[in-house]
Amino acid sequence: MGIDWQTTPAAIYRRHSNTLRAVHAIDNISLDQLLEVERQKQLLVTNTERFIRGEPSNNALLWGSRGTGKSSLIKAILNTYFEQGLRIIEVDREDLVFLPEIVDEIRELPYRFIVFSDDLSFERGDSTYKALKSVMEGSIESPPENVKVYATSNRRHLMPESMKDNQDSKMVEGELHPSEGIEEQVSLSDRFGLWLSFYPFNQDEYLALVDALFPDIKDRSELHLLAIRFALAKGGRSGRAARHFYNAYSDHFDGQ
Repeated sequence: MGIDWQTTPAAIYRRHSNTLRAVHAIDNISLDQLLEVERQKQLLVTNTERFIRGEPSNNALLWGSRGTGKSSLIKAILNTYFEQGLRIIEVDREDLVFLPEIVDEIRELPYRFIVFSDDLSFERGDSTYKALKSVMEGSIESPPENVKVYATSNRRHLMPESMKDNQDSKMVEGELHPSEGIEEQVSLSDRFGLWLSFYPFNQDEYLALVDALFPDIKDRSELHLLAIRFALAKGGRSGRAARHFYNAYSDHFDGQ
């Protein structure tokens, strides 16, 4: 039985059943809740609105530090533009080899689809990225007009980078010729026309996120002290750390 895309905001590809599973329980995060990433948010909103209107738009790579809002931003985009016909299909890296078949099922539908791959990265010798390339730029068949790829990653080039790759680059008649390793790294990430970088939050940015989660507390000295200690214990300041701090300490500050 097919998916009723009129009422279904998202689906996840399941390899073992070779089907798309409808997802109705979506994280209800909104764009307004995402703080300290205004530049990234605005650029992705602009790109998505152009995509929905059928105007030229780009595949997007959101890369950078963990817990800084990359995946949350894509969820918020879906919640914001569902009524305008936006839908999301999540595909794990291991299942990207099936992406051409998935796209064949949706390319004629009257909706705009984002193929979402979270925490995307490839190891050397992994050829599954080739299916992703064909969907993004086409082969003998043009890429589908109603599909874009939004991916998140901790790696800027999606593949491991080594010192040897740089050492293998050569100068030929005054021009730098990158090594084959670098060419392979860049060839995939270069398909993403929109790169959005996410960096660790400084302490003021982190505490601003904490304050937003505890809006009614008047004396914030204890709140900030505990939040800083919590982030140190987790090994970094991030939106995820702020949310985990809220989950751990919301009862502690009840009634304050």
